[in-house]
Amino acid sequence: MMESAIRTDKLTRYFGKVHAVNEVTFEVPSGIVFGYLGPNGSGKTTTIRLLLGLLEPTGGQAHVLGYDTESQADQIRNHSGALLENTGLYERMSAEDNLEFYGRVWKMNTGDRKARIQELLSSIGLWDRRKEPVVEWSRGMKQKLAVARVLMHRPRLVFLDEPTAGLDPIAASALREDLENLVQQQGLTVFLTTHNLSEAERLCQQVAVISHGKLLAIGAPEELGERERGFHLIISGDGFTPEVIAKLKSNVQVLNVHQRDHQLLIDLKEDINTAPMVQMLVSSGVAVDEVRKDRASLEEVFLKMVEEEEKNGQ
Repeated sequence: MMESAIRTDKLTRYFGKVHAVNEVTFEVPSGIVFGYLGPNGSGKTTTIRLLLGLLEPTGGQAHVLGYDTESQADQIRNHSGALLENTGLYERMSAEDNLEFYGRVWKMNTGDRKARIQELLSSIGLWDRRKEPVVEWSRGMKQKLAVARVLMHRPRLVFLDEPTAGLDPIAASALREDLENLVQQQGLTVFLTTHNLSEAERLCQQVAVISHGKLLAIGAPEELGERERGFHLIISGDGFTPEVIAKLKSNVQVLNVHQRDHQLLIDLKEDINTAPMVQMLVSSGVAVDEVRKDRASLEEVFLKMVEEEEKNGQ
């Protein structure tokens, strides 16, 4: 049986009265992209720091690559790579020199360093620009190089904390494509934190949802969908007054109604004819732009989970 890359048991970290990570238990199989999903401030980065042994847990325990995070943190970091808040790049140096520096830090021999630099830069389309100072590059190119930097010493496990945050859509898409290719080529395990749900749905074989330090759900994206989605209406428009929402909730076929900006997500008991419901909205003064009946995306499941957890926590 293959050893799990990560295993936690009621892992907990408090900062005063703040429960940043609250009795979190999960397992990450080796060789997959594992998405750790949550809104800002949910405990994602704190979890990574606990797994790398950079923070001591308040309670519980974790093993990463078979090593205990408290007593064997050095071994974990030797076999892992991490891209957290900063890129770790020296911008006055060239891309090639940056990777050369990190190769020396990891005590790689000269031949291995040279081959690895060419392999990584070629795989992300930056080999022809290896001599350029990084300071002249776009943010997306710098982020690609930062990922290459993390992979330089051939780690078995890589932690990527919001790697596409702050990138424009084109740069983010390019980085995601490079990540997909690198994972397939290198055969490593990736622990990816993000609040970009379409990104998680595309890249991840398994995901966990965390909010306010609590683990809400874990499984393959499609498994979470089957468990949580059900039938519902998605109605876009204006004029969703409290009275209109109350009317919807009084319908015996309606389980719940979630409002988000100019959109309603209406959970249904079963797949029913929803035309009368839409007619009621229009007659109540709602300006309906679009009506869609289907199973929700991972993003909608995620938002529903977080919303319900916040209500329960109040």
